Amino acid sequence: MGYTLPSPDSPTERARELMARKDAIEAELEAQGSILRANNTDMRQPLVDREGFPRSDLDVWAVRHARVRIIELRNDLTALMDEIAKTLETIYSRSLTPPMEGRGDGTTVTGAEAAPSEPLPFARVNGVAPGSPAADAGLQREDLIVKFGELRHPQPNLQGLAAVVAENENKVIRVLVRRSAAESLTALRLIPRHGWGGRGSLGCHLVPHASA
Repeated sequence: MGYTLPSPDSPTERARELMARKDAIEAELEAQGSILRANNTDMRQPLVDREGFPRSDLDVWAVRHARVRIIELRNDLTALMDEIAKTLETIYSRSLTPPMEGRGDGTTVTGAEAAPSEPLPFARVNGVAPGSPAADAGLQREDLIVKFGELRHPQPNLQGLAAVVAENENKVIRVLVRRSAAESLTALRLIPRHGWGGRGSLGCHLVPHASA
């Protein structure tokens, strides 16, 4: 039996394409930022000395070019994140529609009504970068994500989570985590942001978690 490839115009393929472009932009942002760091400067320090001459302690042309390119890339990334959020919304909004389950007496209940009272995790933190928004929020390696914004178990994939992040840049996302089977849930306040010094806007690596 053969495999059916997804249409290149499908939301899933579009999301993959946009994510690849996002990774490329972030990689170039890091490269341009390394030029500023190599010259021991940032986006705001003056490029001339007190007498109005170009500073001799840095490559003025390279720094000026890097600053312009960083501004362009940041604008491109902002527009791209909006497009990613819209594309992922079309994917995960359908997948989160609660299924109807039979009770055996001729009536049906939604997935939410049939869910167990104990909240189940749907993702696991596989790593946290120091100084990142995730670290600032208190996320730790091996934390189990029970709720991320309005997202909760069951989650078919992490695309919905990426959409929430894209829609809440520089805004508070309330996260519930479980640190061990014996501990109660821990509530955290996570604020995604770019420009913290690393890639992405969270600074952590999440992987799917299959609850027993």
